[in-house]
Amino acid sequence: MYNWRRSILTDSGGFQVLSLSKFRKISEEGVRFQNHLDGGLLNLTPEHAIEIQEAIGSDIMMCLDHLPATTAPRAEVEDAMARTTRWALRCLDARTREDRAVFAIIQGGTEKDLRTRHVEELCAHPFDGFAIGGLSVGESIPEMYDTLEHTAPQLPKDTPRYLMGVGRPVDLLEGVARGVDMFDCVMPTRNARKGGLFVDRGRRKMNIRNARFKADPNPIDSECDCYTCKRYSRGYLRHLLRANELLAQRLLSIHNLKVYIGLMRDIRSALRANEFERFYNSWKAGLDSPDSIC
Repeated sequence: MYNWRRSILTDSGGFQVLSLSKFRKISEEGVRFQNHLDGGLLNLTPEHAIEIQEAIGSDIMMCLDHLPATTAPRAEVEDAMARTTRWALRCLDARTREDRAVFAIIQGGTEKDLRTRHVEELCAHPFDGFAIGGLSVGESIPEMYDTLEHTAPQLPKDTPRYLMGVGRPVDLLEGVARGVDMFDCVMPTRNARKGGLFVDRGRRKMNIRNARFKADPNPIDSECDCYTCKRYSRGYLRHLLRANELLAQRLLSIHNLKVYIGLMRDIRSALRANEFERFYNSWKAGLDSPDSIC
C-alpha cells in the first residue's frame, strides 16, 4: 500500500506503557489502555503485538516489553524486567512466520547487574536479534553511555544489536563505538518540524526560525547535497516554516534524514576499511570547530 520495498522495523507498543502511564493498567496478561479520545479500552498482549506487526508486514518485530520509569525503585525495575522476559517468550511462541525476525528487548534500568542478568536470560533463547531498551528516557548522557558500554558487548556477536530511541548524531557514533549496529529515533524529523536542523555532518545544530536567516540566500549547509540544500535557500525555508506550510516540514526532514543516513554510511565505510578509530576521532574533533554556522 505504501510501496516500500526495503526492510520494515516495527515496535510493539512497549514504549507507550511508559509514555501513556496515566491511561494504562499492566497485568501478567498484557496492558490495558484507555483510549484518550473516547475512553474505550484497548487490550495489548504479547500475542496481539506480534499479530499486529505480522499484519503490517514487518520484517523486524519487537517483543512487547515493560518499560519502567527512570526513577523507579530497584524492585520495580526487577519486576518489569522479569515480566519483559515472560512476555518475550510469549511473543516468540506467537510468531507464525519464520521469515520475520523477532527481537527481544533488554531492560534493567541503569543497574549493571540487572542488565547482565537480563542479557543472560534472553540470550538463552533463539531470538533473531536483541535490542537495548530503557535508555534515553530521562537518565543523564554519561549514565546512558556507561550502561550501553556495559551491556552491548555482552550481546551475541552473530546477531544484530539495536539501541532503541537514540538519538543525536553524536549518540550514533558513540553507540557504534560501544558495539551497536542499529538505531531508531524521531529526532531528525521531530526537530525538523520545529525548524531544528543538523549541519556540518551532524556536529552542529541550527534553528531556521532565527531572524538572521530571514533573507539568507544560502542553502542550509553548503556541503550537503540533499534535495533541499540543492534547491532552496535558508530564507525561503524560514518563510515556509513561519507560514505553517507543510512543505517546510518535508523539506527540512529530507535534509536531517540525509545527514543521518550520510553519517551512518560514513561509519560503515570506516568500519569496512578498519579505520573507525580514525573516523571517530576526526568527527569528534570537529565538535569544537570555531567555524560553526549555527
